[in-house]
Amino acid sequence: MRTARRYIASEIYRSSAVVLLALLGLFTFFAMIEELDKVGTRFTLLNLFYVQALELPTRLYDLLPIGLLIGAILALAGLAQRNELVILRVSGVSGISLMLMLWVVTLPLVAGAFLLSEYITPAAETKASEQSMVLLGRSSGGRLDSGYWFKENSPTGGIRIINISQLHGNGRVSDITLYDFLTDETLSAVTQAPSGQFNNDTLVLENLTQTTFDAQAIQALKNAQAPLDPLVQLAHLDQHEISTSLTAERLIARVLTPERMSILDLVDYIDYLDSNKLQTKRQVVALWRKVAYPFTLLVMITIATPIALMQTRHGGVSTKVFTGILLGVGFFMINQLALNVAMLSDLPAWVTAIMPNVIAMLLAILALLHMENRHHLRRSSSTTN
Repeated sequence: MRTARRYIASEIYRSSAVVLLALLGLFTFFAMIEELDKVGTRFTLLNLFYVQALELPTRLYDLLPIGLLIGAILALAGLAQRNELVILRVSGVSGISLMLMLWVVTLPLVAGAFLLSEYITPAAETKASEQSMVLLGRSSGGRLDSGYWFKENSPTGGIRIINISQLHGNGRVSDITLYDFLTDETLSAVTQAPSGQFNNDTLVLENLTQTTFDAQAIQALKNAQAPLDPLVQLAHLDQHEISTSLTAERLIARVLTPERMSILDLVDYIDYLDSNKLQTKRQVVALWRKVAYPFTLLVMITIATPIALMQTRHGGVSTKVFTGILLGVGFFMINQLALNVAMLSDLPAWVTAIMPNVIAMLLAILALLHMENRHHLRRSSSTTN
């Protein structure tokens, strides 16, 4: 049995690798064609190749489940064509035993998917975002026309709103504006700086201008009396350091798609949003989807099992591969639909993240059991005759 498992594993790994290479090449080619209009004196063709290379782990992360599904169907259908699956069935390996064998074969891929999801993809996505900021002056997501906006509690107990026009990577930012509010939501100070640096829970502003409003300014304006002291004070400083809950990692988290972050970074960013009373639903859903991602590979290999054992009179392998592609695309669309449902409904995040996988696996197991019952009935009828 161990020899059979190793042989099946080598066939599945080889087929899946070929399918993934083909898919990666195809999607990378289309992405490069789409980005060619950005090539110029600042963003050269070599820079385009570099950025696309950094995005390969992200594409592999997206394509791995469907690549495994198609690769497993190709490998198992090939075994069926060569009657090797028939030999396994005759030797006493049932459909359920074959499925369990395939689960064991998939476990190394599950471990690899976890490493890809937690370490390689977040690092590559972060580096790609930083390079986009440096080379193009912008990143792909999270930015409004007015820049990036952050909210946090100020040391005085009030609220601080931070607007950053540009992120340059490694905590370097430019065109920063800070709005400090008192506990009664009265504006107390506006700080503007052309550049700054986030370091260890501090923000170092350079060449800043700070405008401070007197706490009695509103009352003085209401009384229409000339105050004894100026209501507004203007100060110019070469450098000023303020404490902040923002870090260089949280700045990047604002840019990255939540599914591209690691679980630890997602938990940290959710904690930051919660502490500042900001919306966290999108990030919580992404966290549960990250947890369920390695489990998706087991779902794909389970779906591949009844398709590979399916009897086809015409088409053979091509029919099975086409069926696998349809199921893979359908599963992807259902997953995306579940994400949108989670954002619009009050369903728990774990339900919308895990239920598509659970339902797909149950349907695949039921289909396999149905095929097993038909196989046993066919064998019993042939024995009786």
